[in-house]
Amino acid sequence: METIKGSAIFLAQFLGTAPATDPLDHLARWAAGLGYEGIQIPCDPRLINLETAAQSQGYCDDLQGRMAEYGLTITELSTHLQGQLVAVHPAYDGLFDGFAPPEVRGRPAERRTWAERQVRLGAQASGRLGLSTHATFSGALAWPYLYPWPQRPVGLVEEAFAELGRRWRPLLDAFDEAGVDCAFELHPGEDLHDGVTFERFLEEVGGHPRAAILYDPSHFVLQQFDYLAFLDIYHTRIKAFHVKDAEFRPDGRAGVYGGYQSWVDRPGRFRSLGDGQVDFGQVFSKLAQYDFTGWAVLEWECAIKHPHDGAREGAPFIRDHIIRVTEQAFDDFAAAQVNVADCRRLLGL
Repeated sequence: METIKGSAIFLAQFLGTAPATDPLDHLARWAAGLGYEGIQIPCDPRLINLETAAQSQGYCDDLQGRMAEYGLTITELSTHLQGQLVAVHPAYDGLFDGFAPPEVRGRPAERRTWAERQVRLGAQASGRLGLSTHATFSGALAWPYLYPWPQRPVGLVEEAFAELGRRWRPLLDAFDEAGVDCAFELHPGEDLHDGVTFERFLEEVGGHPRAAILYDPSHFVLQQFDYLAFLDIYHTRIKAFHVKDAEFRPDGRAGVYGGYQSWVDRPGRFRSLGDGQVDFGQVFSKLAQYDFTGWAVLEWECAIKHPHDGAREGAPFIRDHIIRVTEQAFDDFAAAQVNVADCRRLLGL
């Protein structure tokens, strides 16, 4: 067994607080000052030149060196927004256009081409940085048809996943060429949002060895399925971990769907670490048991608490939950040296 790495922090939710000049160095200095040892970097041009990182080993070495000066390791790169744009149902075109640069907005085909290229560059950049895992979203074609009313036409969901597989298979091959696992965050709004949908996708990509999971128990709390049993089932595919809390408190007025309410009023909402319902003691125990070798990365999203307070509390919370795995069995003190003849005698043979 190996001890989980951490604590680390995903920078996406804090980018808006950084100055326009040298935002990565600003955030790195801030994260290190809070006690974090790693950072997960979204592939935003304000933080990383993805084109250059994909092509230049010198650029990547310099980037790692700059972060090391703050005592930080780059844990993963993230193309969540770009991955989302690999597959967009037309109903969401206007909402997701803001994830793309102005020159491809309003042009879904060109936007998809841009997004797929970005994901490929992310794979290459991750490889040059010596990272083993990359974080992303799958996008969604079937999401508008989540609830089967009116009745879905036969084959609709199957064709949606077949098309998703066709789009992602060459991208997964690019990750394989780079020697990097592609970890999909299973997330409502994505076609890959639970174990069943991940299995559907896995079948469509031929069980691709680079198709992996970014495990975030908060999304499973909001969907109301067993986030601990999920670890028992899918641990071999889990390659990244977002440490994020959530709570689900249904009442006589609303439940899982939330009644179109804002986050603060929904029965299911994200919370800062320790303020929600996730049993992180069990989560970290199971990840240690299954020999998860990646990083524990805080993703802060809370409807109530200030983000900087959540970030400040996150580093010690993660450190306190990481289990330093044992190198010996607890009952080794009672072990005895027994040869084969003694074993046969003890068995009555």
